[in-house]
Amino acid sequence: MFGQMPQINVKFNDYVAAPEGFDKERADITRGILEETTYESKTVGTTRKVTIYLPPKYDKSKKYPVLYLLHGIGGDHKEWLQGVPNIIMDNLYADQKATPMIIVMPNGRALPNDKPEGNIYGMQMQQGFANFERDLIDDLIPFIQSKYSTYTDATHRAVAGLSMGGGQSLNFGLGNLDQFAYVGGFSSAPNTKQPDELIPDVEATKSKNKLLWMVCGGNDRLMFNSSRLKAFCDEKGVPCTLIEYPEGRHDFTVWKYGLYNFAQLIFK
Repeated sequence: MFGQMPQINVKFNDYVAAPEGFDKERADITRGILEETTYESKTVGTTRKVTIYLPPKYDKSKKYPVLYLLHGIGGDHKEWLQGVPNIIMDNLYADQKATPMIIVMPNGRALPNDKPEGNIYGMQMQQGFANFERDLIDDLIPFIQSKYSTYTDATHRAVAGLSMGGGQSLNFGLGNLDQFAYVGGFSSAPNTKQPDELIPDVEATKSKNKLLWMVCGGNDRLMFNSSRLKAFCDEKGVPCTLIEYPEGRHDFTVWKYGLYNFAQLIFK
């Protein structure tokens, strides 16, 4: 998929295994709701699909923070369902380990034909992933705020993703500190910008970012992208977490672990 990349020696944060069954459906707990809806994208000029997870006992009279959860290069708005985010979140809520939130799983390929077909590694597809920044901020976020009962400030908004979506999350989250206070990258791909591009103003990032959290498998050759940012943050004194998943590869074992942990840390 991607060529071999160099490794950077950094001090990883401690790995703590997720409890057994964290991603397994449990009986006799209250469950959230998964639904699919559509929104109008002026950026793309089309109607686009998006998957939504509403927490258990979603109440329109209350306001909720929102996590935008982004897929990888070969996925779409349904890819994250392979990682059972609804089950992970239902279990966290049953154990009172996470703040109730809405999770939005969009298609991060902002093109008129946003299906993962043809040459998914081609320049047009790459441009579609980059264009999603405007679709996300200008079209999707306003739509979510109009349809669901959400807070509208950056301190109640997070973005995280896997692989290509991890790179997008780092690029868009750190590049729009007025929009996202919490940023997560799970096995972030080579679309991740250089650290000095991601964090051009160290003091602004320290002031506005409430969480910069990453995980990558120990056997994943894409560790370079995360470790490069971790090394930069450590040098500049920017709070940043990077966990090496022991012998982890580029798969949902790592990404489910990422969501399980990231979801517990945001909106506190």
